[in-house]
Amino acid sequence: MITIQSPREIEGMRKAGAVLAGMHIALRDIIKPGISSWDIEKFALRYFEENNAKPEEKGFEGYDFATCVSINEEVCHAFPRKGLLLKNGDLVKVDTVISVDGYMSDSCWAFAVGDVSDEVKKLMDVTKKSLYLGIDQAVVGNRIGDIGYAIQHYVEDEMGYGDVREYVGHGIQPTMHEDPMVPAYGEAGKGVRLREGMTITIEPMVNIGDWRCAPVADDGWTVRTADGSLSCQYEHTLVITKDGPKILTSQDPEFDKKYL
Repeated sequence: MITIQSPREIEGMRKAGAVLAGMHIALRDIIKPGISSWDIEKFALRYFEENNAKPEEKGFEGYDFATCVSINEEVCHAFPRKGLLLKNGDLVKVDTVISVDGYMSDSCWAFAVGDVSDEVKKLMDVTKKSLYLGIDQAVVGNRIGDIGYAIQHYVEDEMGYGDVREYVGHGIQPTMHEDPMVPAYGEAGKGVRLREGMTITIEPMVNIGDWRCAPVADDGWTVRTADGSLSCQYEHTLVITKDGPKILTSQDPEFDKKYL
């Protein structure tokens, strides 16, 4: 069932989104060569505790951590690991969900570790642009397929990258995962019609190579690209309003001015 949020619920989600965005902003000074992905987990846990936020991924379907920290060819859902040190040139994606006073927020952000290659920079730019192309389609009266088509057409037809199909965005609030599913691919004019008050996540995962993912790793969670190519992800939580899509997890008020 698709839920429509009240102004009070949207404001609660906005407050949770600000906490989550603040954590990602703070990670810019934390993520550097030589730290472990476990250091990211420890920092996130401390940040959430200081801001009265509950890490909703921790304990979800048996997952033991507050964050997913996926590196290079890891598409999503990788564990934070104590012995895995980040290297100069790595591409790291940090994905997490929190609640504050029962209101949810979900966001993934990509980080360059030290000096990265032009290939990594381009992948990050393409993925972030695809996210915003999808957000631009999240308007009252459009359909879910309009979001996915805008992302897929840019990623695959214009840029020649792989647009992951196996993992998708979703509705959010009152739980982490609600209807509707929000694929980053699709056919324009198809799918659920978007209504004022819907809260969703848009989260394109873009591979330099083929769009396909390998089978889930033996740990039961980690997903990698099938061909070993680099993968990137960005994700925002947003609300659909009569005045257009409004981002609830914005990290940059100037860049996101039209969405706030």
